Amino acid sequence: MMARIWHGWTKPQDAKTYEELLRNEIFPDIAQRKIRGYHGAELFIREDEDEVEFITLLRFESMEGVKVFAGENQSKPVIYPKAEALLARMDEHTRHYRVAISP
Repeated sequence: MMARIWHGWTKPQDAKTYEELLRNEIFPDIAQRKIRGYHGAELFIREDEDEVEFITLLRFESMEGVKVFAGENQSKPVIYPKAEALLARMDEHTRHYRVAISP
C-alpha cells in the first residue's frame, strides 16, 4: 500500500470553502474515476493564527495506481483550478510512502 501525501495552506477566511470543495467535489471526483487500486482519501487540518494547513493523504495499492491518477510525473501535485484559487501556498511536490503498518 502506498500513501500519497501533500500539503496546502489557505488563509483562515478560505479554509471552510476549501474543506467543502475537497469533501463535496474533489474527493468524490477522484473516487468516481474508479482508478484500480485506489483506496480512498483522508484530510487533516491544522488551524494556525494566520493560516490553515491541509494535508491530503490518498491511498493506492501500488505506484501504478498513482501513475494513473497523477500521470507520468508522479511527484507533481494534482491541483483542481477551483482549489488552486483558494490556496495561499502549497507544496510543489507530493511525496509517496510505503504504508508499513495499518489497522
